[in-house]
Order: sequence, then C-alpha cells, then structure tokens
Amino acid sequence: MTKSLQDKVIIVTGAGRGIGREIALLCAAEGAKVVVNDPGGAADGAGSNAAPAEEVVEEIKKRGGTAVANFESVAEAIPASKIVKTATDHFGRLDGVVNNAGILRDMIFHKMSVEAFEAVIKVHLMGSFYVSHAAARIFREQESGSFVHFTSTSGLIGNFGQANYAAAKLGIVGLSKSIALDMGRFNVRSNCVSPFAWTRMIGTIPTETDAEKARVEKIKQMGPEKIAPLCGYLLGDSAKDVTGQIFGVRMNEIFLFSQNRPIRSVQRNEGWTPQSIADHGMPALKGSFYKLDRSADIFTWDPV
Repeated sequence: MTKSLQDKVIIVTGAGRGIGREIALLCAAEGAKVVVNDPGGAADGAGSNAAPAEEVVEEIKKRGGTAVANFESVAEAIPASKIVKTATDHFGRLDGVVNNAGILRDMIFHKMSVEAFEAVIKVHLMGSFYVSHAAARIFREQESGSFVHFTSTSGLIGNFGQANYAAAKLGIVGLSKSIALDMGRFNVRSNCVSPFAWTRMIGTIPTETDAEKARVEKIKQMGPEKIAPLCGYLLGDSAKDVTGQIFGVRMNEIFLFSQNRPIRSVQRNEGWTPQSIADHGMPALKGSFYKLDRSADIFTWDPV
C-alpha cells in the first residue's frame, strides 16, 4: 500500500517530546521527510537542549525514515523563518506545517505578570503565525499545502488560571480560519486540533484536591500517540476538501467542534436604550446564556 504522506516534507514544531514527537514519528512512518523542530526548553520555555529533537531524528532514522533536526524558537519571526528554510534547504520543498510548539505560565488572572502573558502569546499565537507566514509563500507558489494548528479547550470552553494560554489558543482558531479563507484559492488547507493527552505541559496541572487528582489520573490514560493519526490525515491528500475546521481528539474519540454563530436575537422597532435592554432585551436573551464552564464540566465521561 502507498503510504499516505509518501515523499511529502512536513515541519513539526515542538517535536522533541509528547504530542509533537508522536506526530513526527507517524509522519515519517507514513513516508514523509520530517523537520523535527524543538529548542528543548522546559515546560515554561526556559533554557534549551538539543537532545530531544536529535533523539527523535535518530529514532526516525532507526525506523528507516528521513528527518532533520532544527533548534530554532518559534517565538521570533526570523528564527521561525529558519525552520521553514531548513525544510527547503534539506528537502527542496514543503508540503505541511504542524504548529504544535507551546509553553505554559499558568497563574490566576489578577496575579499573572505581563511577562507571563506575553511569553505564552509569543510561542503559541505569534509562533503559529510566524511559521505559517514563512511557509505561506511557498504554498502559494506551488498551489498546495496543509497547516495543522493546535488549539485547546482552555480557549474553546474555558479553564482556571490560563488567561494567557486561553487567549492564544482561541486566537489560533481565528488565525486558522483566516488562512483557510485567504489561501483556499491556492489549494492550501488550514485546520485546528484540540488535543486531550497526558504531556509534560499537562503535568503542571495542580493536584491538591481529590477531584484534581482524579482528573489528572483520567488524563494520564490518554497517550499523546492518539493525537497523531488525525494530524497525519489532515496533512495528506485524502483531506484535500477538509479546511477551516476545529477537531478534538480524546483517546479513540474524534470530535468536530462548533464555531461561533448567533443563537438568539431580540429586536425593537424604535431601537434600544440602556433601560429597555435591562427591562426587555437581556431577560429575553438570558435563557440562552452560556455558563462559566470549564473543559472538565463539558467532558464529564471517561475517555473511550
């Protein structure tokens, strides 16, 4: 059987560990030539270490695949563009980008520092933009390409102590949709994946209460390897008509997420005043209000 990504060139950012590592391994197994990008920093982005990316490359080569390591940070435009240049310099083309790199700096909002907010935005949102922007002209010229961006239910639904991460991850949804709209005429696709998996980033979740401990134990059942198959599919030619969507993967479940649309309206021929909104408009809308849910409030069943 022909492999689904045979001879395609794929960049995977943050590919030294966790979900990114599993995506890189799967892409290589499906015949892709992979740029394994990872500066090797800690979960909060501090430091650097070449070993994680190099180890993934060696693993791919041991399995008979083709890969090259790259250690640039996605958080700045010029280094991010060098990730794309690594692909074209080594393999002569580029067919897919997986924007997986990320860090966490969790803190309840009123205690969150400006630096912590900006650092997470730079890696997740700006990093996804920088790498995608550098790849976009290549995709435009060859009239093909696929972007897979990573979002999160922290942004799609909500979570405590993650204003920086949630803002970045919801911003990525808007970025992906805009890319899909702007570049669809060039046969370029852009989709989002919201992963449920145990990684070292998720390992930073507090486990102080019995409920928190139980939640973490459930998450530990969900290996990062479960995320890779959907990403591999979205990068391949069989997904040529799939773009602008938001997917979730939770163990053996694949979700298609809704996108923002009006759900209810009120109208008043003479227009509105603050008082009439208070008296009539808002009471009519309140029945359709969303609760302040967190991801755990929505996904209440055990992983399948």
